[in-house]
Amino acid sequence: MPSVAGKTVFITGGARGVGAEVASRLHAKGANLVLTDLDKPPLAQLRDQLGVDRVHTVVADVRELSAMKDAAASAVDRFGGIDVVVANAGIASYGSVLTVDPAAFATLMDVNITGVFHTVRATLPSVIERRGYVLIVSSLAAYAAAPGLAAYNATKAAVEQFANALRLEVVHRGVAVGSAHMSWIDTPMVRDARADLSTFGEMIGKLPFPLNQTTSVQDCGEAFVSGIEKRKRQVNCPAWVGLVRWLKPVLSTPLGELPVLKFVPDLLPRMDAEVAALGRSLGQRTRDLEER
Repeated sequence: MPSVAGKTVFITGGARGVGAEVASRLHAKGANLVLTDLDKPPLAQLRDQLGVDRVHTVVADVRELSAMKDAAASAVDRFGGIDVVVANAGIASYGSVLTVDPAAFATLMDVNITGVFHTVRATLPSVIERRGYVLIVSSLAAYAAAPGLAAYNATKAAVEQFANALRLEVVHRGVAVGSAHMSWIDTPMVRDARADLSTFGEMIGKLPFPLNQTTSVQDCGEAFVSGIEKRKRQVNCPAWVGLVRWLKPVLSTPLGELPVLKFVPDLLPRMDAEVAALGRSLGQRTRDLEER
């Protein structure tokens, strides 16, 4: 896919953060956009900012297969088909396995894993027809675990393997599949977590280098667009995340876990206490969307 000009790109979680950044960059390159999100105001604002000619927005919940099928059908009606899918919608939860709200855990699994399945299931027929590309947004968290984020780590590892299995199923149909892996990004989700929990930022700072490094939305947007254009199997941002992938077997050994285990006994109880005082295991924006 040497050029995205004239191609139709379907992005979930397209209203903010990396999703919005990728959308803006692809639009500048001439792509048609189908953007879905639950957060209607910023979704409409982005549509108005980019212009309605090549932008179609749908307020839809990735947890509902029917909603994603309707969004995919509207994309085909508007632009004739779907060439690229970016399964980007995702949330995070706070707290250890012992204390995280079970309902929040279930919501996280539903959005981050089932939502990816629904997105791909709904759009795949058109992508196959156009011999297109699917990008599943995973994370550095698929390679390196962090305490207090077990649920998030689990979902990102799961969708990486989902992408790997999907690739095996559709490559003979001319469809390429990739997974995206980013370090901590300066997104609303991460900023909200830092604002909610002082221990969240403290934990990131205590992780061994380079696992404690934060990247920008702009750098991720550039990497994603390059990955889409080149139909990459892995999109890593920053590039060093790709090296962590090869170190994954070492990171889960006693030696690899030692730097993190040094701070867990002190930091994790304090994080759980902050979550308890907060009264929720999800970010406030996620909670607000849930309650609408």
